[in-house]
Amino acid sequence: MDKPIALGADHGGFELKEAVKLYLEERGIACHDYGCYNTESVDYPDMALAPCDAVVKGECRFALLFCGTGVGISIAANKINGIRACCCSDVFSAKYTRMHNDANALCMGGRVVGSGLAIELVDAFLSASFEGGRHSRRVEKLAAIEARERTTR
Repeated sequence: MDKPIALGADHGGFELKEAVKLYLEERGIACHDYGCYNTESVDYPDMALAPCDAVVKGECRFALLFCGTGVGISIAANKINGIRACCCSDVFSAKYTRMHNDANALCMGGRVVGSGLAIELVDAFLSASFEGGRHSRRVEKLAAIEARERTTR
């Protein structure tokens, strides 16, 4: 991969982030850890910002985000223009969110997904490619909704 993977977590996802980070490093996949760096309580919306900004700016290829359930940090990530985040706990969804939704952020819950499954999800997500075609039209519609929200609020 030409660009690193951005990592971000709150305290509930810290340990899972660390397991995935170790896995990526062992395989020579560059990553940038935007925190958190321990299990001290932090707010998941804050922890989604830096990794997602790095993806939107083109500094990182994808974001892998973690909180207790994966849901909160995915909601926060999806508020950031240009991010298409999906909370996944099964391999099929992790693969197809890349193939059909051109997702650029995968979110997982440290209290929901074990490290073995998380690694499978990451592998499925990182190895899948956007199929384009009819899916491009749908992703373009998501971008149009995002643009509408920027101008109407």
